[in-house]
Amino acid sequence: MNNLSVTVNNISKSYPNALALDNVSFDVKKSELFGIIGPDGGGKTSLFRILTTLLLPDSGTATLEGLDCVKDYKKIRNLIGYMPGRFSLYQDLSVEENLKFFATIFGTTIEENYDLIKDIYQQIEPFKTRPAGKLSGGMKQKLALSCAMIHKPEVLILDEPTTGVDAVSRKEFWEMLKRLNLAGITILVSTPYMDEAILCDRVALIQGGKILSTDTPQNIVNTFGKILFSVKTNNIHKLMNDLNEWSNTGSAYLFGQQIHLTLSNESLNEKDIIDYLTQKESSDIKVEKIKAGIEDTFMSLMTKQHHE
Repeated sequence: MNNLSVTVNNISKSYPNALALDNVSFDVKKSELFGIIGPDGGGKTSLFRILTTLLLPDSGTATLEGLDCVKDYKKIRNLIGYMPGRFSLYQDLSVEENLKFFATIFGTTIEENYDLIKDIYQQIEPFKTRPAGKLSGGMKQKLALSCAMIHKPEVLILDEPTTGVDAVSRKEFWEMLKRLNLAGITILVSTPYMDEAILCDRVALIQGGKILSTDTPQNIVNTFGKILFSVKTNNIHKLMNDLNEWSNTGSAYLFGQQIHLTLSNESLNEKDIIDYLTQKESSDIKVEKIKAGIEDTFMSLMTKQHHE
């Protein structure tokens, strides 16, 4: 029995001024929570539009539940739930009217599949007569997810569902996804937020239309393979310039009020960094070894891709 829910084989897509997807391949297992992680313009939306049968690839093939995304587009539209990046529900219809409309399109009713959306919908039910356009970001997101789920899809495809939503709503949303995932629904979600990557079973890191790596978040982090330092001083901009000028710097990236540093000469240590920065007349220097996160690995893979 095939345990794959989604397969993508060598998909490419170009627009007049840009290559959106460059020979992209990966697969998603049944009941997996799979993340496509990357910055804006990385190719995530084009990929999802192909998988949801809204866009034709230039080359390559993709299947959902064994159905071809081009040939079997009508069947695919019945078995997926899609939440596009932009809020795309009817702004002037009420919460309940939107949900009824989507249930009717798929030949079902709110009552028939209420159990599936209950956890999510109960939170917005008190506002069921409010026009969808008048909801807050977090509420819109819950309504859009309810509408995408009301016909009990086998695969849920969510394009940057938490962009522009506050931190509490983001956390709640991911808890909802985990519950849906435990109910056996395959979920494919894209996000530019690296902290959401670690919540997925597996992820594909995408940049410039190319997949940099596909694995569990932990396995991806384990490939980092360099000693990483956190460096802070009282002047972060001067610090960045000084480290960029240093011949022993491998990479230096700004993370909030600190810089994550790798050295090209791995025999050097914290003392050597402090000695160099002291010569450069920095003060309040703090240097410590830290564990790499997924964002560090992503930066490292991007740099490697750039040099190849």
